[in-house]
Amino acid sequence: MPAQPKNMSSKTAQSTVGNPTADEPPPGCALCPRLAEFRETNQRAEPDWFNAPVPSFGDSSARLLIVGLAPGLKGANRTGRPFTGDYAGVLLYETLLEFGLARGTYDARIDDGLVLSDCMITNAVRCVPPENKPTPEEARTCNAFLAARIVSLPNLTAILALGRIAHDATLSSLGARRASFPFAHGARHQPRPGLTLFDSFHCSRYNTNTGRLTPEMFREVVGAARAAI
Repeated sequence: MPAQPKNMSSKTAQSTVGNPTADEPPPGCALCPRLAEFRETNQRAEPDWFNAPVPSFGDSSARLLIVGLAPGLKGANRTGRPFTGDYAGVLLYETLLEFGLARGTYDARIDDGLVLSDCMITNAVRCVPPENKPTPEEARTCNAFLAARIVSLPNLTAILALGRIAHDATLSSLGARRASFPFAHGARHQPRPGLTLFDSFHCSRYNTNTGRLTPEMFREVVGAARAAI
């Protein structure tokens, strides 16, 4: 197991590490050999980083679940909290604060005191992949953890998928046919009664720099998901 990073604090971080055999993988998960090898390489290079499957973060009674792609190498893989320490987290957490889905201040550190309200964040793939690109097989292997995480949320009424991979992973975890619910930014789907799936382009630096996703576009989708709960 990697050394716990210096900025990790169980007292200040809102975390929901569940049963390693169910909603969260164990720290030394070896189900995906390529990801495990990459993680071990990062452990040797940066022993003070988290360098483990990144657990979900947020409110265990959440009505909204946000599903991202995978931890960023110098973001969540370094800090141990989804979307913390990279550019995507700035837009995501500032927007959640704006809509009352988070409290406190986002300061790109796991001990910044930020708390999510009625919201939880997880990833389709829990380990950092090389070049931020998990393979389809890795996404399928990790899908059992996403499915278990969804089941673990008794009040869940909405899911916000950030990008096509998160969208597809969410549908797979729900046992829904992808062809019946095509991904499109701003789209909303009803994959099962009482649950609405919202789609957004990923809030990555690339998408925002190219104008594919503007802060206004992102706020509109988050606002729609907020209204749905």
